[in-house]
Amino acid sequence: MARLATQIKTLANNFLGLLYPEFCAACNQNLVNQEKVLCTKCLYELPRTYFHKVPGNPIEEIFWGRVLLERVTSFYFFQQGSKYRKLIHKLKYQNQPEIGIELGKHFAADLKTEAIFNEIDLIIPVPLHKKKLKMRGYNQSEMIAQGLAEILPAKLDTKSLIRKTFTQTQTKKNRYERWENIETVFEVKKPEIIEGKHILLVDDVLTTGATLEGCAQCLLKVKNVKVSIATLAFTSLQ
Repeated sequence: MARLATQIKTLANNFLGLLYPEFCAACNQNLVNQEKVLCTKCLYELPRTYFHKVPGNPIEEIFWGRVLLERVTSFYFFQQGSKYRKLIHKLKYQNQPEIGIELGKHFAADLKTEAIFNEIDLIIPVPLHKKKLKMRGYNQSEMIAQGLAEILPAKLDTKSLIRKTFTQTQTKKNRYERWENIETVFEVKKPEIIEGKHILLVDDVLTTGATLEGCAQCLLKVKNVKVSIATLAFTSLQ
């Protein structure tokens, strides 16, 4: 009976796929069978950094001398002209939160191969101010964190870290302007909840690291907290 039910469900899903086809978020080709968000070809060709396997990797160097972190990694390179560049835009601005959740799961599957990421206690997304959250409808970093939490042995925490003030977009700011724009923006609520925990701080894109540094500095004020960082993509201002 269970096998028959599975077969019926598969047929039903295939039929719905014919009526309401889903498309790969990178190449716009039809998704088939069990594919979600990205087709198998695009997922295979995703320009992954594999920085989770490399202590002292180039993006960890960004934070050296600025904030004490355990590990820093990103899932893939955010390259100019790449078909994958549109993934972040669709996630943030085109109401496609499923992109963050699904890619978060794939990212977590990679992270699970390294012991330190299995020691994470809490996964905390970079928070949006309530004004921007209302405008966008969801926090894209929280969607990524949700996908990570479904695979990693850690709990999703969206309450402990908040954004106190509404800041202007960081997109066109240089490194100093980004830091000046983000300083003293974040606050930890009920620090006893995160005391002694190893936190994985999650964001969509790492560029200068100013926002992540501000969050990490805030979290590290709590006793015996350790912080690692994971972002979906990595780009550069150069």
